[in-house]
Amino acid sequence: MDQVLIEGLTLETVIGVYDWERNVRQRLELDLELVTDIRPAAQHDDLTRTLDYAAICQRLADYADANAHGLVETFAERVAALLIDEFGVRRLRLTVRKPGAVAAARAVGVRIEREAG
Repeated sequence: MDQVLIEGLTLETVIGVYDWERNVRQRLELDLELVTDIRPAAQHDDLTRTLDYAAICQRLADYADANAHGLVETFAERVAALLIDEFGVRRLRLTVRKPGAVAAARAVGVRIEREAG
């Protein structure tokens, strides 16, 4: 199966479990591997027959802007469900990084894999 890739998507959101984190927006970085069949789009050179990565990026930015979460894990689960429900993604691998969350690390985060149905 084919994959649509979105790498290094940067979003701003309220994320964190500490009191001070509930009052600031922090950066998250996402890498997505979205399983789909690109053959219909390629055959007809038709964006409507594939996953529109621009639309996906905008929807995720809107989601991050409108929602707050304590855990990166919760954010990742909700984003995965959104992609499956709203865009019909069959299977995905999502990496969410929170840069600067731990002083000794460039970033911390989670990687999840989910499948529709």
